[in-house]
Amino acid sequence: MNLLGDGWQLMRIGGIPLRVHPSWFIILVLFTLAFQREVAQLPAAQGLVWASWLTGFLTALLLFVSVLLHELGHSVMALREGVKVSSITLFLLGGVARVEKECPTPMGALRVAAAGPAVSLMLAAALLASMHAADHVNPLLGNLVTQLGWLNLILALFNLLPGLPLDGGLILKALVWQWTGSQRKGIQVATASGRCLSLLAMMIGFWLMFKGGVWTGLWLVMLGWFGMGASRSQTQTLALQQVLQKETVGKTASRHFRVVEADQPLRTLSQMRLGAVDSDQPRLSDWVLVCKNGRWVGFITDQPLRDLPVQQWDRQTISDHLQPLDRLPSIQQSSPLWKAVLALEQSEQGRLLVLSPAGLPDGTLDRSELGEAVLRGLAVKLPDAMLESARRNNTYPLGLPLLQVVNSMQASGLLDPQA
Repeated sequence: MNLLGDGWQLMRIGGIPLRVHPSWFIILVLFTLAFQREVAQLPAAQGLVWASWLTGFLTALLLFVSVLLHELGHSVMALREGVKVSSITLFLLGGVARVEKECPTPMGALRVAAAGPAVSLMLAAALLASMHAADHVNPLLGNLVTQLGWLNLILALFNLLPGLPLDGGLILKALVWQWTGSQRKGIQVATASGRCLSLLAMMIGFWLMFKGGVWTGLWLVMLGWFGMGASRSQTQTLALQQVLQKETVGKTASRHFRVVEADQPLRTLSQMRLGAVDSDQPRLSDWVLVCKNGRWVGFITDQPLRDLPVQQWDRQTISDHLQPLDRLPSIQQSSPLWKAVLALEQSEQGRLLVLSPAGLPDGTLDRSELGEAVLRGLAVKLPDAMLESARRNNTYPLGLPLLQVVNSMQASGLLDPQA
């Protein structure tokens, strides 16, 4: 999920773009100030203002190098699991590795999620093991190594908290997925856990701010706010996914097509269109399906009216310009809505012919109708004016990103192609 934009690309590491979001510079400055104040109190830094600033800046910079290594741990493991990594982005609250799809197996997902904290724990162990040696070389160097060691340990332990979007939440999701066989159940459990942890972080943060720990408290409040937003977004996405999977096209379709007999003169088609204009119907481009002896035999477009002189309209019949029904984009009544989303994207007309179990025309479906069905499934009611605007433009109400959601579901392995 690209929450904060792509940022600026600095370089590529193993073919993976490394990006920095502008918000990262804010936290770099704040961390430099915080570390400088701490270093300035050391006896070794007395009278060396430049040394305290340099050490503070290096500590802050190397902390984000540690975050980068943490994300690289995820990325390398993802590549080993056959998952392509789109980019790594450093931003205000740390870093995020974006992948094109999720691992198809729970154990693969667990390995990818655990790789980042494992890197941080190894860095913490190496740095803390060498802090005394570094202190003997130079007290300022010893302080830098010690700070980085503890920060990497905190980074690892914090990320192992069992709530989305943290690594611990991804691990919890994978474990529940492995145990229950349901990836969706894993997401639900990890999302609920993440919401509780985020609320707890915000409460502790406000308490610390009240007690005088402004910076630490503010940081916890920001993390909690970010986590609550991520949990809320995940909950909404889950609800949307369930509607797209459970609701079927048959409950959504309308009957926006016209019917004409095959033996009728071509002028009948013209009169039908003129009648639509006179009745002020908004759908002048409804498909015209053709019947013969009570059976569907095809459809006809307005092209013959444009190609032939008016004098020919009474001499030629509808059947003279018949086209087979299978040329119209279609979908079965029993198909789930997510299949309709994909089919609509492939339809040049922006709508589908809905077929009964017997393969006969039963209705039509366009983007506005599909979007309305999704909103009903989510118990969301929009003003009539907004719905009418979507109908006129054949767009999803509220600009619902249904195609992106379905593509994400496909990448995550949540969809059954046989459904």
